[in-house]
Amino acid sequence: MFEVAIGLGVLISLFFLETFGAAAGGIVVAGYVAIYLHQPVTILVTLAISFVVYAIVKLLGKFMFIYGRRRMVISVLLGFILGWVTRNYGLLVNLPTEYAVNVIGFIIPGLIANSMEKQGITKTLTILVIAAVIVRLLLVIIFGGELIN
Repeated sequence: MFEVAIGLGVLISLFFLETFGAAAGGIVVAGYVAIYLHQPVTILVTLAISFVVYAIVKLLGKFMFIYGRRRMVISVLLGFILGWVTRNYGLLVNLPTEYAVNVIGFIIPGLIANSMEKQGITKTLTILVIAAVIVRLLLVIIFGGELIN
């Protein structure tokens, strides 16, 4: 089911990119987010890390040239580091103990932050939510309504 979600996410993301000129955070992001739609805390933590990465890249941009591949690498690296810290130490998020602090993937927060930097926060999040919901709906249809865990 995981492979199907990622494949559908790529197709839907490509459709939105070609139709509207906006990416859903990255070509694989919609599929990953669709898998976790039943875990809103995980999505919120991932988005929070994405916003922190976005802010750090904006701040670094005032002191150094950050564009193209350099911005992408810095965003993904910062997303990886902050996701790792959050997963292992929970330092960035203070949630009640009944919630497991988790982040979607290792590069997803950086990909989302990079897209927010390129095309804007509103456009990125709007396309991401719509694409993830469409992928999730297609997964429910394909797999007969079984719960996706």
